[in-house]
Amino acid sequence: MGDTMLDNIKKTLDSVRPFLQADSGDVELIEVTDDDIVKVKFTGACHDCPMSQMTLRAGIERTLMLNVPSVKRVESIE
Repeated sequence: MGDTMLDNIKKTLDSVRPFLQADSGDVELIEVTDDDIVKVKFTGACHDCPMSQMTLRAGIERTLMLNVPSVKRVESIE
């Protein structure tokens, strides 16, 4: 994975972050694996939110895959 990919992932996460912060939550990039799986951690209100999986799939994963086509999946870790 090149620096450009990592930069694009960070920029994309920064673009969705205000929506999470509006509800007192946030997301933290933990790692990008060698097989292009992005691992994130929800923080704040997002950590315990029952809608976090929908936010992960419909919001974060979808946006990342549109902006960084090489991303295969996004996973949330505890």
